[in-house]
Amino acid sequence: MLGFLKEPVVVTAKINVNLVALTVMGLISRLWGLCYPRAVVFDEVYYGQFVSLYMKRIFFVDDSGPPFGHMLLALGGYLGGFDGNFLWNRIGTEYSMNVPVWSLRLLPALAGALCVPLAYQILVELHFSHCAALGAALLILLENSLITQSRFMLLESILIFFILLAVLSYLKFHNLQKHSAFSGSWWFWLLLTGVACSCAVGVKYMGLFTYMLLLAIAGLHFWHMIGDQNLSNVSLLCHFLARGLALIIVPMGMYISFFYVHLALLYRSGPHDQIMTSAFQASLEGGLARITQGQPLEVAYGSQITLRNVLGKPMQCWLHSHTNTYPIRYENGRGSSHQQQVTCYPFKDVNNWWIVKDPGMQQLVVSNPPRPVRHGHIVQLVHGITTRYLNTHDVAAPLSPHSQEVSCYIDYNISMPAQNLWRVEIVNRESDTDVWKTILSEVRFVHVNTSAVLKASGLSGASLPEWGYRQLEVVGEKLSKGYHQSMVWNVEEHRYGKSQEQKEREVELHSPTQMDISKNLSFMAKFTELQWKILTLKNEDTEHKYSSSALDWITMDTNIAYWLHPTSGAQIHLLGNVATWASANAAALVYLCLSLWYLLRRRRKIYDIPEDAWQLWVSAGGICGGGWAVNYLPFFLMEKTLFLYHYLPALTFQILLIPVVLQHLGDHLCRSVLLKSMFSALIVAWFSSVYFVYCTFSPVSYGQPALSLTELKALRWKDTWNILIRKQ
Repeated sequence: MLGFLKEPVVVTAKINVNLVALTVMGLISRLWGLCYPRAVVFDEVYYGQFVSLYMKRIFFVDDSGPPFGHMLLALGGYLGGFDGNFLWNRIGTEYSMNVPVWSLRLLPALAGALCVPLAYQILVELHFSHCAALGAALLILLENSLITQSRFMLLESILIFFILLAVLSYLKFHNLQKHSAFSGSWWFWLLLTGVACSCAVGVKYMGLFTYMLLLAIAGLHFWHMIGDQNLSNVSLLCHFLARGLALIIVPMGMYISFFYVHLALLYRSGPHDQIMTSAFQASLEGGLARITQGQPLEVAYGSQITLRNVLGKPMQCWLHSHTNTYPIRYENGRGSSHQQQVTCYPFKDVNNWWIVKDPGMQQLVVSNPPRPVRHGHIVQLVHGITTRYLNTHDVAAPLSPHSQEVSCYIDYNISMPAQNLWRVEIVNRESDTDVWKTILSEVRFVHVNTSAVLKASGLSGASLPEWGYRQLEVVGEKLSKGYHQSMVWNVEEHRYGKSQEQKEREVELHSPTQMDISKNLSFMAKFTELQWKILTLKNEDTEHKYSSSALDWITMDTNIAYWLHPTSGAQIHLLGNVATWASANAAALVYLCLSLWYLLRRRRKIYDIPEDAWQLWVSAGGICGGGWAVNYLPFFLMEKTLFLYHYLPALTFQILLIPVVLQHLGDHLCRSVLLKSMFSALIVAWFSSVYFVYCTFSPVSYGQPALSLTELKALRWKDTWNILIRKQ
């Protein structure tokens, strides 16, 4: 029974020495001297703020993209024991001792290092020679721009890693299709494709470009499968469902899970709360939650409320009034109603409180039991401190003459009667009998007499003059089609009024509420709101010293100075390997010209290369050339500040195209032994130039050693490069 123990247990493993050597070299090139410089480098000043907020569990919104990349950077900080206490306010600031610099930069560096063996494997899976694959990996290894971008707390190396992992996984899956469909390895690589795609999109939305490319390629491959008569309808259906599950359902689920973890980690109120809705703010610990905890849920007649405009940008503001009146005449000579001013005020104030009154009754308190206000009900809004009614009439607003002035009515005993009835319309209602709810309901107030809608017009225009204390204008918008957010309000603070006397009511307006009703949002509601904010929130794009256009990237007419030593000439620049960039452009041009030539010849039934070589040429072009195109061309349509590092994903695909073209030229155009020998010698000479350029620019890729004034001037190969030279 135990006879097998008489023989030794032998485990045999195949080790690809090329792959191991490339991985080691990649790790050395990216991890060497990772803590240098021990100072904030370029966009570390931006991403570091988010890492600190993660460490402190404080909520934030970054309009640049999804949270997965930020969470990976924060993971590095967590593993290094970072407490989040560092002021990220200036490039070049020395890191304090509590900042684990090596740990924070580790994950981007590892991702950059692993791109080297990934490039090798992609060429192998495309059925190119190991020599070509080795060349591709070495070009990635010696690319100065990729080295620089990998060695700091930045996201591009992580993005490129997941992009290449997705491409490699799909190629491995596709190569298993003929002989091992639905096997364990087939499922592994298919699912890993979807996972890597979702991770790429989760790091930056630029990952969508490669994801769409792989979906298109998968769709094309499946289209070819449909024409295979050896596959039954059931088999085709199973293939379709498997791809739908792995390439669409799994990535969507993972993408949503990134936000779930993000929101679970960031449960505390922070400086970015104000752009979110009141309901979202109330779900966070501290901040608005401390104010709104225990408020009544249903708004009733007699409720005391504050009304926050839903738009919330460029600033949050609340419906407000005070004792001052509109001037009899404005600066342009137009007359006003001289009624009490109504504004939108960007700060919490006792004058933001209003009382919801039943027009048919005089009482300003909540009855027992409370009578809730529903969608379509008519109400009057009474200003809590001055007890005047919210009113609008056919008088032009001070800053928006096409709209009606909104005021609190003062009876001057003239021929201008009060018009203070408003219909409550719940925009996000589920039925026409919905109850108006605190925080959750988004409502419009439609004026009964004129059908004008209460609107915070000042959020999109100028503030009122000095007589209006520079507060924001509120108007009655006559053109009320649609539901623009500036016309939508929600109840933020709420209490049930109990005091009929004005003096007692003023005291009541300053006192906390006692009732305890939870208003926590579901995760999907928070996810939807946060996703919408990320997609629609736009910071004002300003011209940056190192910004560039997409045309500048191909010829590398620009660079970015990342860091400068305060005393020596040591500095770090985002600069590419000139030899590699020029070769990549030449390879793309050669591929395009040869492809057009082959297509024209094939149209005439002239086949210059065998069919399997043509299929190899097309598939490699679809991955490498297509990857370059989808990651580069969309930037011509983007209205945002662009930098050279935006080109790095496209550049990576273009670099992979170089050995593809070189092997094709060597195999099919160099037909004699002499030509092949000359071509090999040229490749060796060319690769030596790539290595020479790498060595020349490595001091400004790694920041060391420090260069002299003469050496720095010698690095300015182009007049457009901004090499920093200190004045003597």
